[in-house]
Amino acid sequence: MSNELQEKLDELGRELDVPGVAAGVSVGGREIYAFHGVTSVDNPLPVDEATLFQFGSTGKTFTATAVLRLVDEGRVDLDAPVRTYVPELRLKDAEVAEAVTVLQLFNHTAGWDGDLFEDTGNGDDALARYVERMATIEQVTPLGATVSYNNASLSLAGRLIEKVTDKPYEVAMRELVLGPLGLDDTLFFANDVITRRFAVGHTRHDDGRITVNRPWALPRSAHPAGGMSAPAADQIAWARFHLGDGTASDGTRVLSEELLRRMQEPTADMRGSALGDYVGISWLLRDLDGERVVAHGGTTNGQHSDFLLVPARDFAVISMANCGPNGSELNHRLTTWALEHFLGLEEKDPEPRPVDGATLAAYTGRYETIAAVCTITAEGERLIARMAPKEQMAAVLGDADDDPPIPLMLVTGEGDPFVVPDGPAKGMRGYFTRRGDGAVAGVHLGGRLAERVPPAAGA
Repeated sequence: MSNELQEKLDELGRELDVPGVAAGVSVGGREIYAFHGVTSVDNPLPVDEATLFQFGSTGKTFTATAVLRLVDEGRVDLDAPVRTYVPELRLKDAEVAEAVTVLQLFNHTAGWDGDLFEDTGNGDDALARYVERMATIEQVTPLGATVSYNNASLSLAGRLIEKVTDKPYEVAMRELVLGPLGLDDTLFFANDVITRRFAVGHTRHDDGRITVNRPWALPRSAHPAGGMSAPAADQIAWARFHLGDGTASDGTRVLSEELLRRMQEPTADMRGSALGDYVGISWLLRDLDGERVVAHGGTTNGQHSDFLLVPARDFAVISMANCGPNGSELNHRLTTWALEHFLGLEEKDPEPRPVDGATLAAYTGRYETIAAVCTITAEGERLIARMAPKEQMAAVLGDADDDPPIPLMLVTGEGDPFVVPDGPAKGMRGYFTRRGDGAVAGVHLGGRLAERVPPAAGA
């Protein structure tokens, strides 16, 4: 089995021209690892079992688990308002600031624009200053009404941990989660990472060039949402914990089995979204051939990760790649292969339906989030989405290229669903939303709801 994983990883790495990848599988109590390529095209070292990759938003499940530990200890109530613990929270919508609950931070239903990426410094006050900036965020949907991916909510959850423990987020995470589970190589700060072998992010350009992305790390304010690095073995250890009963490998009780299982139960419906069918407590859930898949991948500046569990089959697969967008495609194809190869579970994309140009015209236009602009045009029987970061997000991404165009084809179903038929994002799903009068109001793409911008007068 080990050779099969390595052979598949090497095949995909060569085909998709990804500089470096680390992957792992846990199946039947056995752990299997495979490594491909180099850490950096500028300063290449072989990717090996010790190589640290940024795994991005899988870190949200770490933040959620830490809060669940505080729930276990009776120090936090998931159904309590966030202001119970962070009384200084201010938002543009005062009613939402008063009512939003701890659980709504973890199931992406808070409704405010979730991609406020702002560098508030490297000091221990980074999250406190970030929460102050949340007063500028627009409320896009009513509280609890819609699942829309929300990084800002997780930074707020990190601040909640600080307030309850009276310790910096990273210190509290070491005490609540990383230390008890022996995840000594899961790290936050660049000063710690650079003493190890680590991967850097890359972009593969349209002309075939692969260049290193700079800056390397996200701001400290993003740590609770996805600012961690780890080798493959620590990711598999994290998977083994969430496949288990809430105890560490040495038998120490870390989290009650009841709460660990509750994290994997639906708390919000998002069927039709790129994220899956449901949100648990941070975990993204979907059903595949009658089995529940529990997942949460991540993206940072030129690094991409996939992380999937099938609890009923005691199975996990992880993949971390250091190039975009081809690294994201590699992860998806590798995890899809692993699900079928080891478990016989096959993922099937919905069938696109032919649509004429006049019908597609209703969906074209400009859509925006706080972080990006999405321009959708019609070409033949498909729509083409082009994403471009706004100025503030571009500053965080540094010299990363814009995302490649994403083809969208409508499929049969309620709520104007679509699927990406080919390209690096093949198989990704989403949908358009409509106003009460029937006009298209937004697009749910990549798990985020972007609002449609009316054309300028005279346009």
